[in-house]
Amino acid sequence: MRILVTGGAGFLGSHLADRLVADGHEVIVVDNFFTGSKKNLWHLHNQLNVEVIRHDITFPLYVEVDAIYNLASPASPIHYQRDPVQTTKTSVLGAINMLGLAKRLGVRIFQASTSEVYGDPEVHPQPESYWGKVNPIGPRACYDEGKRAAETLFFDYHRQHGMDIRVARIFNTYGPRMAPDDGRVVSNFILQALRGEPITIYGDGSQTRSFCYVSDLVEGFVRLMDNDRGLVGPVNLGNPGEFTMNELAHAVLEATGSTSPIDYQPLPEDDPKQRKPDISLATSELGWEPSVQLREGLDQTVQYFRGVLAE
Repeated sequence: MRILVTGGAGFLGSHLADRLVADGHEVIVVDNFFTGSKKNLWHLHNQLNVEVIRHDITFPLYVEVDAIYNLASPASPIHYQRDPVQTTKTSVLGAINMLGLAKRLGVRIFQASTSEVYGDPEVHPQPESYWGKVNPIGPRACYDEGKRAAETLFFDYHRQHGMDIRVARIFNTYGPRMAPDDGRVVSNFILQALRGEPITIYGDGSQTRSFCYVSDLVEGFVRLMDNDRGLVGPVNLGNPGEFTMNELAHAVLEATGSTSPIDYQPLPEDDPKQRKPDISLATSELGWEPSVQLREGLDQTVQYFRGVLAE
């Protein structure tokens, strides 16, 4: 197949492109390089079945493909709060443009949504049926509400036009090719530990997250996209193993061999206290569940960041 991956130069998009190329597909990567990096695609530069286009999906795109994965969006608070209006445009206008392209071509389209649609949840763990608790005017709303609006558009196109959609809600994911400056907790902790700097924990460290290794997540993407059982989503994809920030910090210290101290700072506004996916739908319908344990994934990620710092 000829498959379009928007946001394909990003952390997740580049790993998805790798997987699709390995599966024998022709891949068109589209990215405006706002947060994506050419380095993430450099190993594919001599592949005859890969094409890279610099394009912002807030503007229409005209290509001929057999399927679309829409991953274009800044995905960390530092990046999406840098230009919140553009972040909302990418989610909303980008969804409209990609859905319009899929409608014209009559092809299946995948939306990379997020666990942030659940906000600071009152239900734990979070099932797909939970509607969320989101501040619509807070500093994170450009991303949270933008992704919620994108889901609305996908399901309205599905109902109104009979579009063949797939929607995944992504929980915290980590691995090689994370942007060093994205402010996400795993990359922050690893870089601080490798540099011998204090590890910054916001709040008292009791807030929890669930961390899914990138190869497990991409497997979930492909299984959801390829399923012909009528499952359109939304489907939670993430690792239900739950860790406090304190536990993660100590795991990173062990993986890096660092002696960095821990520095506690005030909790940012609207930062969720708990985040854990209920993946029973993905397990029962797709036969999917994560297989990479945290320490194994951390070792791979630490090795990657050692190389980044060496450069």
